[in-house]
Amino acid sequence: MASIELRNIRKSFGIVNVIKGVDLEIRKGEFMVFVGPSGCGKSTLLRLISGLEDITSGEMLFDGKVVNALAPSKRGIAMVFQSYALYPHMTVYENMAFGLTLEKGKDKEDIRKRVERAADMLQIRDYLDRLPKQLSGGQRQRVAIGRAITRDPKVFLFDEPLSNLDAALRVATRIEIAKLHEGMHETTMVYVTHDQVEAMTLADRICVLRDGLIEQVGTPMELYEKPDSIFVAGFIGSPKMNFIAGEKAANFDCSTLGIRGEHLQIKDDGIWEGTVIHTENLGADAYVYLEMGAEEPVVVRLEGAARYKSGEVLRVSPMQDKVHRFDEAGKPIR
Repeated sequence: MASIELRNIRKSFGIVNVIKGVDLEIRKGEFMVFVGPSGCGKSTLLRLISGLEDITSGEMLFDGKVVNALAPSKRGIAMVFQSYALYPHMTVYENMAFGLTLEKGKDKEDIRKRVERAADMLQIRDYLDRLPKQLSGGQRQRVAIGRAITRDPKVFLFDEPLSNLDAALRVATRIEIAKLHEGMHETTMVYVTHDQVEAMTLADRICVLRDGLIEQVGTPMELYEKPDSIFVAGFIGSPKMNFIAGEKAANFDCSTLGIRGEHLQIKDDGIWEGTVIHTENLGADAYVYLEMGAEEPVVVRLEGAARYKSGEVLRVSPMQDKVHRFDEAGKPIR
């Protein structure tokens, strides 16, 4: 495994500055997830770590050694892309073994053992003789992950590996990646996604990126419970945090008040009044959308079913110890 350190990393494409000065330490054996909206620079940052893109300025260190000029093949990394990138004319076994066959001095028996070990980890041993076209999308992605495992990397890099899968396969493959991390706890993993649910469920720590800069780094629950900005508060969590300004916020001595849906209570003596716009019953949970004069509807998250009708007027109150207060600059008031 390897530690990774980024020191004032910058990347420009011509006059366009994509990464604008990033400082970050990724610990040995850690599962670090880069998350943020499209265009924030998360995939570019991953490619800088891999060596597939050149760094404009700053230093990249693996285990304390600068690797700016080191080729990707020399960095001890393996990368999994969203596109699978499998050779269609090769069997699953041949795809997984291909990188090893290119290395000088690799014994065929050693290659076979590595491929079969990876196949067992990912439960694809029965597919080794098949061609990629005979596999489902989830199986193809597991083959791509298995090909990376056979290289026994120090650092595992994932670039939105689940984005091409349907909802059910995303969940199943996400679980496989979580199990993979548990089984390869000595391998450092860096994972890029725009999906904050993937980030929350997989990461040891999350790095939230915005416009080429780091907004906050922390464990999933640190980001959820103590966001360092309105941006992080609105990005982490599903549904996202409710934001209320104006007189309602002023009563709490702040410019913007943030409250998550599960921390709003419907009660007859509630301090705020809202009109039901829509109710979503999801089985275990229900979301009630209220018009309360905010820029967006306020979402109340309830356990079980809700039977409120559109146009119905409700009163709600926030749990006092769960309120987030933000100043005019979008920074928390604590």
